[in-house]
Amino acid sequence: MRKPFMAGNWKMNLLTGESRKLAQQLKADLSSLNDIEVAVFPTLASVAVVLDVLRGTAIAVGVQNCHWEISGAFTGELSAEMIRDMGCTKVLIGHSERRQTFGETDETVAKKLRAALRAGLEPIVCLGETLAERESGRTMEVVSGQLKGALKDLSSADMKNVTLAYEPVWAIGTGKNATSQQAQEVHGTLRSLLKEMLGADVSQQTRIQYGGSVKGSNVKELMGMPDIDGALVGGASLIAESFCAIVHYQK
Repeated sequence: MRKPFMAGNWKMNLLTGESRKLAQQLKADLSSLNDIEVAVFPTLASVAVVLDVLRGTAIAVGVQNCHWEISGAFTGELSAEMIRDMGCTKVLIGHSERRQTFGETDETVAKKLRAALRAGLEPIVCLGETLAERESGRTMEVVSGQLKGALKDLSSADMKNVTLAYEPVWAIGTGKNATSQQAQEVHGTLRSLLKEMLGADVSQQTRIQYGGSVKGSNVKELMGMPDIDGALVGGASLIAESFCAIVHYQK
C-alpha cells in the first residue's frame, strides 16, 4: 500500500514573515500525520525560518530546484549537497515551470535527479504536457519520453526514494485541472512504463502525485483513482486552511 503524499510548492511567493506564519499554522493544524506524508517547498529565502518552525514535526521541508554539480562557478545555483546541509530532505526536479520558462530539458532533469540521489535527498520528479501537446494527442508520448529521459540508467534501488508528479502544464495556476479520469489515464500509463523499465516492484512502490489546480473540492475524487498517490499543490498550499483541507481529504 503506497502512503499518500501531499506536497506544497510555494513557488516564488511569501516573504520571510509570511512563510513563518504559514509554517506555524501548518504545525498547529497538522500535528498528527500517521497515515499521510506531507512536505512543503518554500522559497530559498524562507527555507531557514520554515525549517526552524517545523523542526521536530512530521512535515518535511524541501527546495524547489538544485544544480547537478557539487560545487563550482555556477552563480545563483545551489547544489544538492548544500540543500542537504541546510537540513532539507527533499527537492523538486524538472517542474513544468522550470522546463517552460528556464529551458530545462530531459537531460538536465536526469542530471539533477542523480545529484539529488547522490546527496541523499528524496526528489519529486515532475512530468507534464502543454495544452498544444494534449490537443494534438501527444500527451502519452510526451510524458513517457520525459520519464524515460529522467530515469535513464537508474536502478531499481535508486527508485526507492523517488516520487513522480504528473503536472499538465495547462492546469498549473489556471484554475483548470485534468479530470480524475484524465489524470488516472496518464498515471496508469506512467506506472505501466515503470514496470517495463524497472520491474513490477518499482512500479507498485513508486508514488505518483497529481499537480495542477488541486484544491479541497477535487482532491478526494482524484485520490479515489487507483494510480494517484498524492498531490503536488501550488496556489492552494499558500493558505493553511486550503492546504490542510487537501491533506485531510479522507475526513
